[in-house]
Amino acid sequence: MTEHSAHLILTLSCPDQPGIVHAVSALIATNGGNIIQSQQFGDPDTGLFFMRVELSSPRGREPIEKELNEFGENFNANWDLDEAGRALRTIIMVSKEGHCLTDLLYRQRYHDLPIDVVAVVGNHPDLAPVAQFYGTPFLCIPVTKDNKKAAERELLDIVRAEDIELVVLARYMQILSDELCSELAGSVINIHHSFLPSFKGARPYAQAHERGVKLIGATAHYVTADLDEGPIIEQDVTRVTHRDSTRDLVSEGQDVERRVLAQAVKWHSEHRVLMNGDRTVVFN
Repeated sequence: MTEHSAHLILTLSCPDQPGIVHAVSALIATNGGNIIQSQQFGDPDTGLFFMRVELSSPRGREPIEKELNEFGENFNANWDLDEAGRALRTIIMVSKEGHCLTDLLYRQRYHDLPIDVVAVVGNHPDLAPVAQFYGTPFLCIPVTKDNKKAAERELLDIVRAEDIELVVLARYMQILSDELCSELAGSVINIHHSFLPSFKGARPYAQAHERGVKLIGATAHYVTADLDEGPIIEQDVTRVTHRDSTRDLVSEGQDVERRVLAQAVKWHSEHRVLMNGDRTVVFN
């Protein structure tokens, strides 16, 4: 390995056609690179091809990028090249429930998540002690119907000033405006229970308990202007029985939410998630 060696991850999507894998392999080999791992998927429904390649490049990143520009034009491809393991600059947004925040900050501290949490932003001050315990700045930006636009402008100012690459809504109980969703498209991940659309509104676990549900779960997805209907990244469920109280369901549900959100953030940060219209391709 030389001084300029790089460990890189290439992701791309383009119309499916012959020669894509050959072209990618050739441009890497031409520059002395070595493919460590490669995954690909051709979607017959959309006619799109998706690829994730982990590679080593003894000549560094620049020669690969230069050739990818020509590849992108030839194959009408969207592509991204990043250093493997680089921590994404991240903001975590919260309200009053701290189970997801605590889990993410713990995982970041012990190097289980490739993210660099620049700040925790809350619309209430309740979780400031959690952020402070992990040595992360906490910013309180209250949101009301009268100041919502100003609050979102303040958030966007932080995103731009701090070069934020990922925003995680860790049980943030505010609806983002269509404008903010558009501005941050593909970089905001949300978590919610998987009862939707059956049990909307307040106290969903109490509603579920009253109906005697046997499965509870959680969904992590990208945020779009369509409330809770963005492209899904990860989901999971756990079984419950008639013996479980509403309190038991809440506890089980929060555990699933923690796991699902952490997995979604990890896959996104490792460049394993590619957008496919209203769906995602996840190379896990």
